[in-house]
Amino acid sequence: MGSALSAATTAASLLALAQLVEPGRWSVVAPLAVFGLAGVIAGTRAATRSLWAPSLVGLVVAVLGLAVRYGAVPGRVQVLPDVAAIRRAWALGAEGMVLVRDSTVPMASTRAAELLVVAGALAVLLVVDALALGVGMPALAALPLAAMWMPAVFLGYPASGSALFWTGTGYLLLLALGAAPPGATTDRARRSGIVVASTVAAVVAALVLGPIVAAFPAWAAISLPTFGSGPLGPLHLSDDLDLRESLGARSGQVVLRYTVDPVDQATPASEAADAATTETPAPTPGASPSSGSDPSSGALFPPNARTVGVLRAMTLSSFDGREWHRTESDQLVGFGADTLLGSAPQDAATGGEPTLLDVSLVVGGMRETRLPISTFPRTLQIDGPWQYDENRDEVVGGRPTTDGMTYSMRVQVPNLTADELASASVGDPPGDDDYLAVPVSGHSADVRTLAAEITADSTSPYEQAMKLQAFFRSTANFEYDTRVAPARSDDAVWDFIQSRRGYCVQFASAMAVMARTLGIPSRVAVGFLPGDLAKDDTGEYVVTGHQAHAWPELYFEGIGWVRFEPTPAVQSGAPPIWSDPAQGGSSAVGPSLDDLIHGGSGVTPGATATPTQAPGTGGRGDDAAGWAAVAGGALGALLLLGGGAWYAVTRSRRAATLTSEDAWRGLRRALARREVTWSDATTPRQAVLAVRDHLVERTGGDLEPDAREALVHLASAVERGRYAPRPVAPPSAQLRSWIDEVLAGLEARLAAARVNDRSGRAAGPTVPRSGT
Repeated sequence: MGSALSAATTAASLLALAQLVEPGRWSVVAPLAVFGLAGVIAGTRAATRSLWAPSLVGLVVAVLGLAVRYGAVPGRVQVLPDVAAIRRAWALGAEGMVLVRDSTVPMASTRAAELLVVAGALAVLLVVDALALGVGMPALAALPLAAMWMPAVFLGYPASGSALFWTGTGYLLLLALGAAPPGATTDRARRSGIVVASTVAAVVAALVLGPIVAAFPAWAAISLPTFGSGPLGPLHLSDDLDLRESLGARSGQVVLRYTVDPVDQATPASEAADAATTETPAPTPGASPSSGSDPSSGALFPPNARTVGVLRAMTLSSFDGREWHRTESDQLVGFGADTLLGSAPQDAATGGEPTLLDVSLVVGGMRETRLPISTFPRTLQIDGPWQYDENRDEVVGGRPTTDGMTYSMRVQVPNLTADELASASVGDPPGDDDYLAVPVSGHSADVRTLAAEITADSTSPYEQAMKLQAFFRSTANFEYDTRVAPARSDDAVWDFIQSRRGYCVQFASAMAVMARTLGIPSRVAVGFLPGDLAKDDTGEYVVTGHQAHAWPELYFEGIGWVRFEPTPAVQSGAPPIWSDPAQGGSSAVGPSLDDLIHGGSGVTPGATATPTQAPGTGGRGDDAAGWAAVAGGALGALLLLGGGAWYAVTRSRRAATLTSEDAWRGLRRALARREVTWSDATTPRQAVLAVRDHLVERTGGDLEPDAREALVHLASAVERGRYAPRPVAPPSAQLRSWIDEVLAGLEARLAAARVNDRSGRAAGPTVPRSGT
């Protein structure tokens, strides 16, 4: 009985791999091998009554069986394995490990994959049997059984509820068998009934209370341990545009390190390659082109990684409705260290001379034949056989990158603005690729209709692009998630709109295809986000596998390929300055998906349907549900009390130290109580002007100089904390002093206005906003 339960529980745990490996022979061969080995172990235990002999015999039989099945010469019957058969099986296993490392989910069901699954299942059975029956510790059998679930848990592909049910039931029965002591024959029926009833009660309790407990935010926020989730070899951007491996288990792999330095403004033009320097540092995505540390005037922020922007490795233009395809270019040319790669915008569409930045990069755990480079024009210095594809703006190498390899770029960051894009028309991209091709599918007409409705009142291609970007970035419409739902149709864009869930590949693909339906040339680019500043104060920026990214690029006449960012900020951060509504970009906001549905657009995503619930039937079922609700409510109350206590302690500890963000939030709450508000999309710099405008409109006068200066200083501190490479936080006392000065000045202005209103006198002259 114990051997049968061990085999059944191990076979049930194999169901945890159903979403990780494609269906194939493994789903039949592995359970048969498990039950066959369990029979051998049971027979050995019955014959020897030994503690370790069954496990040793089972291990030998398992190794020999694997060698015979997977190491035999094809077409030849082999009953006993030889050394050559063992070597061939070992080589096949090594091939399977490479397949695991390089594959995306689901992994192909090859013979090598089958060997790994069968060998893993037999190993789990041997350990479960040894613990549960050999040493009499069935509770510890949960550890090897959990090993079958770890890949699914860490990769974010949970198994079905039936797999968990049967595995848990087998384990509980194994526990019951080991815990029930032998008794008199007349007592066996009673003991068996107690065992069965206890098992059923435990399963029912788990099914009833599990969803209730999991519904509480405190439980949902608990992270699983990350055992075994480290990097497994160098990262490679897949040509089939499936970046889930990079974004998931190997997110900690460092692929690039680099530094950003502005070109000395005093450098003579002859030393500045082919481009001129500028007296104004580059605009950053967090500030307007003329922004500085002071919302009105003052020193400007130095350029950083966000100024350089994303690092693009390749582009894709051919889409068949479900996948993007790539063909290698035959128009590669050599280039020199002074050759400007990438076409600069024409003079008619530029906001002045570009800003020059020197970027020095060191390759980490990345193995790529296409070099990650800036999307802006640049010169490139690198050793080795690298060539340039002018049409795709890619640098292609004869050999992949290696750990420690270095290269450098001098990047020309253009002063591109939303106003220039708004006046631009669509252009004809260079090369032979068809950037307007839209695949015909069962839902291509629906996608085209939806794109037209989103951009119905747009007046320019740029405004159309902005409305598409706003539509996809809205968290009310879509949710960022690397767990992509299985395909339901022949149109991947339509499936994404239905599920409302995806990651950067789905967002970029959907916007690119919709732009094509509107007559705007588009492509999908693949590379990395700018990365994060290193914590060792070296000034380096670190790019990891988690920053692997895809985004759409649209082509405008006289400007070239322009990046947009439809992926929500949870992964991508702020969009580029020319497409950021909060930083001078178009304020166009597309309609929500729900508005389009309820407005009768014909778009009926299945995920939007609200399931109806059957009315209660009363009786004991309702009583049980009521007790479950009471238990859940009690648990929730305890969690809330504990959370409240933790919050009170944390708040008291933080009272002594105040950050710029804390001070800004506190001031915003205090101003909101006085009916002075602004939206979340408003930058600190814009908030300063919003407060002053509101006060002038309400009272006829501006803040007093001291209060106005305090508000500007606080906004500057917030901006430095958000965007400066190495910000220095003001002292807590200074932050509190600024808050008090702003509030005192506001109250004084409001009180004066109230006195004037009561006396019938005018509110006084308006103080001009020029100056600070």
